[in-house]
Amino acid sequence: MNGFVICATRSMKAYAGRVITHLSNFPVFSGISENFNGVDLLRTDSFADGEIEVAVNSSIRGKDVIIFTSSARNEAGISVNEAKIELYQTVDALKRSQAANIIVFEPFVSCSRSDRTTRRSSVGLWVHIKTLTSLGVSHYITYQLHSDKSKSMVDPVTCSFDDIPALNLLKRYICETFIKSLDKLENTVKPQWAFCSVDAGAEKLARGFANAFGAPLVIAHKQRDTSALNTIESIHILSAEPVKDKILWIVDDMVDTAASVQALINALVPLCPKEINLLAVHALLSPPAAERLSALSKDGKLNHIIVTDTVSSPQSLPDLPNIEVVPSAELSAQIISAIVTNASMSKLLSPFNATKYLNSLNLF
Repeated sequence: MNGFVICATRSMKAYAGRVITHLSNFPVFSGISENFNGVDLLRTDSFADGEIEVAVNSSIRGKDVIIFTSSARNEAGISVNEAKIELYQTVDALKRSQAANIIVFEPFVSCSRSDRTTRRSSVGLWVHIKTLTSLGVSHYITYQLHSDKSKSMVDPVTCSFDDIPALNLLKRYICETFIKSLDKLENTVKPQWAFCSVDAGAEKLARGFANAFGAPLVIAHKQRDTSALNTIESIHILSAEPVKDKILWIVDDMVDTAASVQALINALVPLCPKEINLLAVHALLSPPAAERLSALSKDGKLNHIIVTDTVSSPQSLPDLPNIEVVPSAELSAQIISAIVTNASMSKLLSPFNATKYLNSLNLF
């Protein structure tokens, strides 16, 4: 790979800084921090009429550039649409500055749910990917894309694509925080825990947890109200697996308004589980998510809420004392390291196995 630089749009400068800190601790990058200190490489100017322009502050000719960016809720408070336009103009500026390759690292794709091509509506994810690739992006990286079928929107001839299973971050966190030993995994987790999908579409995600920990799977079926967004008509538990006295973990790739979670938990409570917890990669937590989750927690219906930091934490998080945020910057640094050194990423993409992880983990 050519000389490289890591930079960020305004939406993810702090996150990119954390990635660089982790990367500089890797032996292979010891003493060469000047090669990837480009968080402030970009300058974004705003005009009185609302237009913006992105400029590159120093030469990147012949270098590979890795851009961290987010179009979701972000640390800079930039709106979704402005963040996208800034990203597109950033790619254009880098291309005009003769970067050798442009790699976009977008931990959460805000338009990932706009992926249906069978109705008379725009397909936001296709527009986003098509725009980036047509501007010159050669490699796109994200965490836990909403749907596997969305990967087919990217032409591998023009752009490489990596969808990293960030749910493994949550699996490791559960091992290190709640299980800690093979004895507990065998005698407590496998007979007393169960993993529950938030709907039939998320069955694959929940099944991954069930397989990783050797615990039962519970499947829920969600019927949406198609007349309005973010509304639930009904939820039914399809699995014959008894949940009475079990510790349940609801699994989803994202939590937006928490309407689905609220409806599912209210459907599960009458089945008398010992406790209910929530696992999600992307914590969008759009209003009124904080209020819904807080009410469930105060009522004793929801114990732990475990998410990652792929989306910047909102100010409402202090209202959720039972939320635990798992950092992802170190994993992002590992991904960058693999790309820069042309190393295999198979370990980052392979299924997680709790027994192997606990057997190799020196927790003490």
